[in-house]
Amino acid sequence: MTGTARKALVIGGGIAGPVTALALRKAGIEASVHEAYESAADGIGSVFMVAPNGLDALRTVGVDEQIRAIGQPIQRMVIEDGRDRTLAAFEGVPGLPPSRVMWRSQLLRVLNEELRATGIPVEYGKRLVSAEDTGTGTGTGITAHFADGSSATGDLLIGADGTRSVVRSLIDPAAPGPQYTGLLGVGGFSTHEAAGRRADSMYFANGRQAFFGYWPLAGGGTAWFSNIPQPEQLTTAQVREVPQAEWLRRVRELHAEDLPARDILRKTAAEKIECYPRLEIMPSLPHWHRGRMALVGDSAHAPSNSSGQGVSLAVESAVELARCLRDLPDLATAFATYEQRRRPRVEKIAADAAKTNNQKAAGPVARTLFRLMAPLATKTFMRPEKMLGPVHGYRIDWEETAAA
Repeated sequence: MTGTARKALVIGGGIAGPVTALALRKAGIEASVHEAYESAADGIGSVFMVAPNGLDALRTVGVDEQIRAIGQPIQRMVIEDGRDRTLAAFEGVPGLPPSRVMWRSQLLRVLNEELRATGIPVEYGKRLVSAEDTGTGTGTGITAHFADGSSATGDLLIGADGTRSVVRSLIDPAAPGPQYTGLLGVGGFSTHEAAGRRADSMYFANGRQAFFGYWPLAGGGTAWFSNIPQPEQLTTAQVREVPQAEWLRRVRELHAEDLPARDILRKTAAEKIECYPRLEIMPSLPHWHRGRMALVGDSAHAPSNSSGQGVSLAVESAVELARCLRDLPDLATAFATYEQRRRPRVEKIAADAAKTNNQKAAGPVARTLFRLMAPLATKTFMRPEKMLGPVHGYRIDWEETAAA
């Protein structure tokens, strides 16, 4: 453990915050979590996939057994043409466990239970407004001030507060904010049974007007999502002003000629859908840390949801940050080493996902070319070992000493 890191304030109670606190505790550093919202987000949030690399990072903080009890294993990816025909299919990387698709609230519940079990305090209704360095180089040294007038003091402050991070603005007031992808997410559940589809597979199709993904549910029915073009970004409030039936009508219209999307959507009830307006990415940040403050998760690096890596990269970074703080002699060296280890990986994955976004938002000619090229691509550069191996096979060796 670093000589100046005995107590950490973790700002943000989403996914990255609890994992950071758990990893810090494992590294011998006391941690507390401070969440802006008034309560835990149980029952709130979208569905996402945790890839093998993310599952391994979660194993490091001791929740792998609980994770196996939630979600649905996904062993295979299938690319379709939007005409009910398979273009290509590929299994997961040999030797790696399957990814798991789950609700955000399921994972958050597991993490919050682990926080309670390990005695890590979580305070709700703590919206950060400022932080001041009060240290002299040793011992306690940074104080966080919250909107309710309270404060907390520690040796370092970790920003795990998402794409609209307050901590990021404190580290660098000129830091860029999140960029909108031009796509709005809509997802839901259908009673439609997709004939011939496997429950361990996820299916993707570039339809004539929008991208569509779906997977059969183990208990029956089909879960689905669509990334629909939306030039002007809407706020959550604006999205909620539009009736769910209207969003469903729009998605049905966009996929009226796509199969099996058309049939899946016909058997979707309006009350079974959700809209997600914040399909955003974080551009490259000039600074991930300053003084006693550092960023982790979406506050530092939020790739497009097209990457399938948002959650996995966030929990990886949480574990790596804790490892660097455990092994390196001072905060400056620990933060710099953490950034050096993480930045190339997350920015490469984000750049690749941005290309996928361009395909999703592309016009009919580009979609046709993609359909024509996909079978060849999966036999060459899109083979699982080549395309997913370096991403899904990545591991952080917790037992290895982090070197500057």
